[in-house]
Amino acid sequence: MKPETDRNIITRFPPSPTGFLHIGSVRTALFNYLFAKKLSGNFILRIEDTDRERSTKDFEQDILSGLEWLGLLHDNKEVVRQSERGEVYKKYLKTLVDSGKAYISKEEIKEEGDRSEVIRFKNPNKKITFTDLIRGDITFDTTELGDFVIAKSLTEPLYHLAVVIDDFEAGVTHVIRGEDGISNTPRQILIQEALGASRPIYAHLPLILAEDRSKLSKRKHGERVSLKYYIDQGYLKEVLINFVALLGWNPGGEKEIFDLPELIQLFDISKVQKGGAVFNEEKLRWINKEYVKKMSEEKLIENISAYFPAFKDLSQTQQKKLIPVLTERTSTFGDIRTEAEKGEWAYFFEAPQISKEKLVWKDSNPAETRTHLEYIKNTLEKIDDSHFNAPKLKESVWDYATLKGRGNVLWPLRYSLSGKDKSPDPFTLGDILGKKETLERILKALASLQN
Repeated sequence: MKPETDRNIITRFPPSPTGFLHIGSVRTALFNYLFAKKLSGNFILRIEDTDRERSTKDFEQDILSGLEWLGLLHDNKEVVRQSERGEVYKKYLKTLVDSGKAYISKEEIKEEGDRSEVIRFKNPNKKITFTDLIRGDITFDTTELGDFVIAKSLTEPLYHLAVVIDDFEAGVTHVIRGEDGISNTPRQILIQEALGASRPIYAHLPLILAEDRSKLSKRKHGERVSLKYYIDQGYLKEVLINFVALLGWNPGGEKEIFDLPELIQLFDISKVQKGGAVFNEEKLRWINKEYVKKMSEEKLIENISAYFPAFKDLSQTQQKKLIPVLTERTSTFGDIRTEAEKGEWAYFFEAPQISKEKLVWKDSNPAETRTHLEYIKNTLEKIDDSHFNAPKLKESVWDYATLKGRGNVLWPLRYSLSGKDKSPDPFTLGDILGKKETLERILKALASLQN
C-alpha cells in the first residue's frame, strides 16, 4: 500500500461530543490509526464541539477515555477543540469575504420574521472529481449546491468551513470517514480551493449495519451502539479492536484473531469493502471467549474480581479451581456478573438451603438416599486433605454410584453441595469447597432426611 502523497502521513479523528462514543466512530478512529501507523505517520484527535447546545464535557470525557482504554492514543501534544479556535476561523472567513469568494447575506428567519446575516460561499459552479481510495473516482456537479452557508457570522463558522481549516492547518493528508461524509466532500473541496489549501486524499468507509441490515443507530438500537455498553458488558479491549477491524475489512485468509500490532502490519485500505458491514454480536461474543481461553490466571483473577467482587473473598487455590467453572458457561466478564447477581454461584460462599423432597432422586426414597449419603460421607472422610480433589472424589464413589444407580447416588450429593437443580458436577464442587465444607454440607443433608 503506497500513499498518493510524498508528505508525512497525517490522519485525524474528529468526533463531536454530542453523545457517547459510537461503535461506528470507534471503527473510524481505528482505521485512521491503523493507516497512519502502518505508514509511520501521525494520528491526531480533534473535538468538534461547535454545536454548543448538544456538546457536553461528559460526552467529551467518554470519547477521550474510550480511546485511551482501547489504546488508540493520538499524537497531538494537546487535544484540539473547535470551540477554542474562534479567532482562527474568523481570520480565514475575513480573507474569503475580502477576496469576494464569500459574502455576507441578509436572510429572513422564518420562525421570527426577522432578518439575520449569514456568510455564504460564492460557488464557482463547476464539476469536481476526487479519487476515493475505496470507491475510485467520484464526480459531483457543484452547481446544484448553490451559494451555500459557511458561517452564521464571522465568529460562528459552520462545519464545512471549520473542518477544512482544521485539516489544512494540521497538515492532514488523508481523510478517512464514513460513507455518509461523501456528500460533504464537494463543498469542502470548493472551500479548500478558495483558501489555497492542499486537497487531502479521501477514503469513505461502508456503514455499519445491524443484523437486519438497517443502519446501526442510537434511535433504533439504543445503548448497544456505544463503546460504553461493551465496556460495561465486560468485553476485552483487544476483542473490540479485533472485531471492529473486521467490520468491512479483512486481510485475507482464514485467520480471525489479530492483536493491534498485527492489524497495523496487515492493514491495507484498498481491501476495505464498499458494501455495509454487519455488526454480529454473537461473533463478538465468540471472539471474546477465544481471548478469555488464552488469558493468564493472573489476568483472569483480576478481571473476574472486577465484575464479581465476592470472588476476591475466596482463597487463591479456590479462585484457580473456580475459574474454569465461571468461564466455561460465559463469554464475557459481564456474563459472570449477571449470573452472580442472580445468585448462580452463591453456594460457593455459603451453605445452601436444601429441601428434603429434592434430595431424593426420582423413584428412589429417603431411606435409600440416606444410605447413599452415609456411604459417601464415610468414604470421603478417609481421603487425606492433600488429595481431596475432583479426580480422587470421582474415583472414590464412581463404582458405588454405577452399582446403585448414578442418579440415585450423585444427585443427592450434588444437591447437598449446591442446593441447585443445575450446577457443576459434585466432584468439582467438592474440590472447590474443600473437605471440611463438603462433609459439613453432607451432614446437613443427612440431618434433613431424619426430620
